[in-house]
Amino acid sequence: MPLDPEALQAIRLTLALATLSTVVLLAIATPLAWWLSQTASRWRAPVSALVTLPLVLPPSVLGFYLLVAMGPHGPLGRLTQSLGWGVLSFTFTGLLVGAVIFSLPFAVQPIQHAFEAMGRRPMEVAATLRARPLDAFVTVALPLARPGLVTAAILAFAHTVGEFGVVLMIGGNIPGKTRVVSTQIYGHVEAMEYAQAHWLAGGMLVFSFVVLLALSLAKRRFGRVVG
Repeated sequence: MPLDPEALQAIRLTLALATLSTVVLLAIATPLAWWLSQTASRWRAPVSALVTLPLVLPPSVLGFYLLVAMGPHGPLGRLTQSLGWGVLSFTFTGLLVGAVIFSLPFAVQPIQHAFEAMGRRPMEVAATLRARPLDAFVTVALPLARPGLVTAAILAFAHTVGEFGVVLMIGGNIPGKTRVVSTQIYGHVEAMEYAQAHWLAGGMLVFSFVVLLALSLAKRRFGRVVG
């Protein structure tokens, strides 16, 4: 059976959320991963633990605290209201914030490992050629870290597509606003609409296989483990 308009709408919203969150994550994760790979600061361990926290924290717990923070009485909610933006909970923007926070370790860790794998020699050579730190980072470090950047983009995109707990806690299941594929499947199962659920779940299964295949091809192309 063909997908109904609500399912297609959920797919479009999911792809938009995953694309935007991946762009934001790469912008945040790249400098953060560079700092973590280079610094000897005593803050390195706490920051690294904080970044990694979503890997071990139950999604419902993270989603709950984000919901409280974004609510009308939470610190983020008060800030956004003072700026005239209203509250972010149960909005697409709120989903984006949650997706970025929950997928942050999936973006930071591959890039950090790539920076650490290249060592300090390339940057030292660039410094002897009088390259400014920013120029050396852009022209030397980023190209060498490309395997990690590719892996981070793939994992961040895929993780956002498959997320359920945080999305449901922050955004609920509002058609056209916060209903993504994972919550659409949940709604079909709850309504015992198993045929519709099969179509979407099967699509997610194929998507997951393609992600793993892409990571395998990336590993072969770059000739090393990029995650």
